[in-house]
Amino acid sequence: MRRSVAEAARAVLDADAPLAKIKAARAAARDWRLGRLDHRFDVAMPDRPARPDRPELLPPNRMPKRGKGGSERGRVALIHALAHIEFAAIDLAFDAVGRFGGQFPRSFTDDWMQVGADEAMHFALLDRRLKQLGSHYGAMPSHDGLWDAAAATAHDSLARLAVVPMVLEARGLDVTPSTIERFQMVGDVATAKILTRILTDEVRHVRAGTRWFESACREQNINPETTWHSLVRTYFRGLIKPPFNDSARESAGLTRGYYAALAVP
Repeated sequence: MRRSVAEAARAVLDADAPLAKIKAARAAARDWRLGRLDHRFDVAMPDRPARPDRPELLPPNRMPKRGKGGSERGRVALIHALAHIEFAAIDLAFDAVGRFGGQFPRSFTDDWMQVGADEAMHFALLDRRLKQLGSHYGAMPSHDGLWDAAAATAHDSLARLAVVPMVLEARGLDVTPSTIERFQMVGDVATAKILTRILTDEVRHVRAGTRWFESACREQNINPETTWHSLVRTYFRGLIKPPFNDSARESAGLTRGYYAALAVP
């Protein structure tokens, strides 16, 4: 019997070393694209994905403060934090495939396989940049807040879509442009180019989350915006705070009717 979609997704989540996770993500996305995987969801996703020994994972409130990227040390710390976000995002995408893919049409798997492959590429670019700057992924502590959001929404596909792509990834649309500017101002064109590529891809990722959220709401005959408000209030611990990149959010289908009502003053 051929490998199933769920088996391929589980292989990504079970890979602990960064290189192994990248290879598993690329293999899963390639095999799906080439029709080598059966659209079966016969393997359970783990409660937590495998992680390398480094970076040390700390609670968010114990994370050391980093600068805004002016010094080289501050830039390396910021790139490391971004690399960790992308590393966690690989698992988030493939967990969505394996955990929720059976609830949606095949095109849901199309989208999240591509998202997972994108996140693996983003991580690889940032990890390579760290090495060019004399560091590496794992050299600094990180936190596991992204996976905490995944664990809280593991039972509910609507909650997962509401929180992960439509809140957490959408926040990246807001903050990445200013981060790109900071790297450009200090002459770090290489990192700015990487972040520009990531920003372009993340618009598409948020769009996929919004589209599937709205599709599921239509299937259940419920209002997308009021449902999103309720789910975010229930499952997201942080704040929806400005400034917002309204144009990027609009391009991703995330209109102000979603987030304006929950935004802090």
